[in-house]
Amino acid sequence: MEQAQSRLANFPVSFFSSVMGMAGFSIAISKAELIYHLKPQLSPIFSVLTLILFLVILVIYSLKLLKEKEAVIQELHHPIKISFFPTVSISLLLLSICMLHNNVDLAKTLWLIGSSLHLIFTLYVMNAWINHDYFNINHMNPAWFIPIVGNILVPIAGVPLGYSDVSWFFFSIGIIFWPVLLTIIYYRVIFHPALPEKLVPTFFILIAPPAVGFLSYVQLNGDLDNFARVLYFASLFFTLLVFTQFRKFSKLKFFLSWWAYSFPLAAVSLATMLMYQKTQNDVYSVIAMMLLSILTLFITLLVFKTVKAIVGKQICIAE
Repeated sequence: MEQAQSRLANFPVSFFSSVMGMAGFSIAISKAELIYHLKPQLSPIFSVLTLILFLVILVIYSLKLLKEKEAVIQELHHPIKISFFPTVSISLLLLSICMLHNNVDLAKTLWLIGSSLHLIFTLYVMNAWINHDYFNINHMNPAWFIPIVGNILVPIAGVPLGYSDVSWFFFSIGIIFWPVLLTIIYYRVIFHPALPEKLVPTFFILIAPPAVGFLSYVQLNGDLDNFARVLYFASLFFTLLVFTQFRKFSKLKFFLSWWAYSFPLAAVSLATMLMYQKTQNDVYSVIAMMLLSILTLFITLLVFKTVKAIVGKQICIAE
């Protein structure tokens, strides 16, 4: 009994990043089915599985809140873990995108809850950054992008649901603070000690803001313009940059932070498919299929590694 309580107390809020990865994969599969005129058979299945995964993790974390409240409070005040709380609201926003073409009412409900909750998380996290008395530069890592990426994500479902001005509001928050955080992160990695091994996979998060920004901006703007191209090619460059670090990533021990690989890869895959859709340039189609194939391999590996770690009781343990 004590061991079960201990594992519950150590159940991390970052577990919701697996929902982000699976939802991103579901949306990427759905986009591929659309632009390549395939029958939508896989995406609805993955969307439902992702929704079930979200509910399971939500129930477990809710139990943690009820039975191990102090552990949750400690996460809320932790200089690194605090940035993972918005993965809850981002998961809701991604699920709203998953359901957009299958159940509009459900998609709208998920979007309204997700966007409202994300605004609360953004304000909470930014207040913690501003009024802290315990953060230092070594706490800075790419996971700090998570609250910002969620804001940029809002328009993807918000515009089709009819919330244009609200979508611009959230997009503006994300697009203003993204380069600010990017500058601080580069200062941290260049002039200060290397990130701990457990946080190295979060470098993939660098891909997400420009990739998601591209998707949202095209949704808001309605067309492909020069600024959209800047966002897309920035995401493509960051993808190439992290791929040059493959040897470093391949030597890492499995941590739950490996799920940081998944959503950014899904985002740049979706961005590239949208570029192909808008330009009809076959080069983008080839790149998109390559990225989607890599994403599929990563998702398969992540699911296997996570299940293995759960069975082996290698996660949800005291750090």
